[in-house]
Amino acid sequence: MKLIRYGEPGQERTGVQIDGVNYDTSGYGSDYNEQFFERGGMETLAAYVEAHKNELEQIPDNVHIGSPVARPSKIVCIGLNYADHAKETGAALPPEPVIFFKSTTSLTGPFDDVIIPKGSEKTDWEVELAVVIGKKASYVEEAEANEYIAGYVLHNDVSERAFQLERNGTWDKGKGCDTFAPLGPFLATPDELGDIDNLRLWLTVNGKTMQDGTTANLIFKIPFLISYVSQFMTLLPGDVISTGTPAGVGLGMNPPVYLKAGDVVELGIDGLGTQKQTVKAYSK
Repeated sequence: MKLIRYGEPGQERTGVQIDGVNYDTSGYGSDYNEQFFERGGMETLAAYVEAHKNELEQIPDNVHIGSPVARPSKIVCIGLNYADHAKETGAALPPEPVIFFKSTTSLTGPFDDVIIPKGSEKTDWEVELAVVIGKKASYVEEAEANEYIAGYVLHNDVSERAFQLERNGTWDKGKGCDTFAPLGPFLATPDELGDIDNLRLWLTVNGKTMQDGTTANLIFKIPFLISYVSQFMTLLPGDVISTGTPAGVGLGMNPPVYLKAGDVVELGIDGLGTQKQTVKAYSK
């Protein structure tokens, strides 16, 4: 099953994608939020779709697509989780996962504009596979971690490198700016994807390939990450863990290359669709 949310920002309705076509499920009566996942919404939604499959209304192609998950309690990110990315940034391979957060106010739709923050000169891109938590997770055993997965989603971990690395503090400063977490276009349940450890991820800027990697190269795999993060904090239903980016970010180039107003970023992951964002300068 593939879940979508659509409509004006802040007023999104729910839907599903079937055979590449988007259908409205707002009659189901619940947004795709923490309460939805907590109450077994994935199962009851599947039953609703099956019971009404001949009655679902098709969503127009030109409608705004939002994040497939309503604002989660937290967006947890894993840094330096591909060896080639760590190497290009001059960082040592981490002995344990690096954890940082993106603010929930950075969450946006997959085709929304990316806004360069006020004072930014080093806004960068990062294609990532993200996992959405399906039920409350605390001190999870790695062998049981897959039971806590609601699905997977494409994420652009947009980053401001000066804020992240040069402003005396944690990475969060450069990760949580408005529009810095495009998510979607849909959440895909695990059965939609097959081998999660063998998915191609790619990203282009103005049509030029910048990133082209595979999840086979993840240093820390998803079940381990869920178990690991749950040792330090309780993961709530609907929470997002973004698993890291492969080589090809602007920071790693010689000389570095960063986004500027007018640039167009496109990205995708096998089975999780594609995103497209136009970069714009900050304005009041």
